[in-house]
Amino acid sequence: MLELAIGIILGCCALGAGAAMIAGIGPGIGEGNAVAKACEAIGRQPECKGDVTTTMLMGCAIAETTGLYALVIAILLIFFAPGRFVDILMTAIG
Repeated sequence: MLELAIGIILGCCALGAGAAMIAGIGPGIGEGNAVAKACEAIGRQPECKGDVTTTMLMGCAIAETTGLYALVIAILLIFFAPGRFVDILMTAIG
């Protein structure tokens, strides 16, 4: 019974880490769209290249934080959470 509970904990942590990494798709799509629109804007008005590039880079940096947060959560779920949850289970059992 204990092995089953530990297996469920490990499986749920792995599923949670995989679900957290799905959040990495959003920043990739968003940054791709931002770069495409910035290239279009520079093509239309080349004299605004510096302003457009600066704004684009700031937006991409902010969008990338979502992916980094997801990565941190996934790493915590893989390496830290299973041991902590098993310790809680063992304490509850006695």
